Amino acid sequence: MPKIRIMIVDDHPIVREGLVSVLKRDEEFEIVGEAPDGRTAVKRAVSLKPDLILMDLRMPEMGGVEAMKEIRAAAPDIKFLVLTTYDTDEHIVGALEAGASGYLLKDAPRDDLFNAIRTVARGDALLQPRVAARLLQHMTGQTQRGNVNNGEEDLSPREIEVLQLVARGYANKEIAARLTITEATVKTHLAHIFQKLGVNDRTEAVTTAVQRNIIRL
Repeated sequence: MPKIRIMIVDDHPIVREGLVSVLKRDEEFEIVGEAPDGRTAVKRAVSLKPDLILMDLRMPEMGGVEAMKEIRAAAPDIKFLVLTTYDTDEHIVGALEAGASGYLLKDAPRDDLFNAIRTVARGDALLQPRVAARLLQHMTGQTQRGNVNNGEEDLSPREIEVLQLVARGYANKEIAARLTITEATVKTHLAHIFQKLGVNDRTEAVTTAVQRNIIRL
């Protein structure tokens, strides 16, 4: 099986060294590069083309959000997993809008980090529960201020159940096991959910569903 090629972007050398040391313990991962700031990350990402970038948010020269936007424009296939100490609404929403598929805080256990890397690398989304709760609060606040757009075709009870599990960070295989259905069926449900909500991926689906009070965390 091909290894997941990872680039680490963080302005603290000790953090980068620690991540390299930890990630090298798993044979599925290959560290292909590092960067101390967003501007350097953009240049190296375009040339290295990693599968996934572990991205910090607040850095000198250029922050993570701006870097993700530029990298995404130049190399749209690269996946982003944010790894930061910041869990404010501004940081979370900004990162997701910039293209992040995952968001973890730096105090997350090693196993959670490994799982998040695998999840994001295969094209799924994952939000740490604490981060998902903050996103829920933010979107609920927007809903209460009147930012609601109903009128789309209603989701079925099963689709809501699937989406609820997506919001809690479960991958397709895990959802299939919990609901006693096949992984192919989960993918079919997700395709219907995306169509009904008018979104393109799991992160958008969760954000939209929370905003419209379709699901809760």
